[in-house]
Amino acid sequence: MSFPNKEDRLNCWSRRDEYWQCLDEGKSQAECIEFRKQYEKFCPSQWVKHFDRKRDYLKFKEQIEKGGIRCLDGGTQSSEKADLPEQFDKKSQAVLDLQATNKDLH
Repeated sequence: MSFPNKEDRLNCWSRRDEYWQCLDEGKSQAECIEFRKQYEKFCPSQWVKHFDRKRDYLKFKEQIEKGGIRCLDGGTQSSEKADLPEQFDKKSQAVLDLQATNKDLH
């Protein structure tokens, strides 16, 4: 596929934005499936992969900036150091000690 012209790019971005807006309204993937189909139809597959990764990153960044991250167990964790589990602090300290030791070796 050749590089999309201006009209194709605008059409792709428009479909992406419609799909993202549907998701941002709190609807499920199933409810937004028609928007997703249009998005995939009008955007090159590599662009779709890129935009999907970008959305995931932006959502993760937004959670971090709000002061918490979603844990694998479904709970949330504050991003404040004081609120981190003790085991995390111990592991972090062990990594930092290891890095310091490695620097001393070089």
